[in-house]
Amino acid sequence: MNKLSFHFSLNKNINYQEGSVVSKEIFKNKAGTVTLFAFAQGQGLSEHVTPFDALVYIVDGEADIMISGILYKMKAGEIIHMPSGSPHSLKANKKFKMLLTMMKG
Repeated sequence: MNKLSFHFSLNKNINYQEGSVVSKEIFKNKAGTVTLFAFAQGQGLSEHVTPFDALVYIVDGEADIMISGILYKMKAGEIIHMPSGSPHSLKANKKFKMLLTMMKG
């Protein structure tokens, strides 16, 4: 069976909205999900824990990501791993876009 593939520009497929967080799921299967996010300046996600490993790729802009009490100042082109069960949060000090890949173990 031939599986379909896709290709598109990460930066052009989601737009910033003032005062909001925008998300767009672009892939999902039994092993996990890939979601594109756009955070307006000042927006973020409060501290939480997930049962999945995650990779975050910063597509555009800059973000502060806190993982298990350690602050990471991230910018476009950088990637970071968030281990399952580790408390994490993030904040857009400037607007930014990220690609979140969540992997079930």
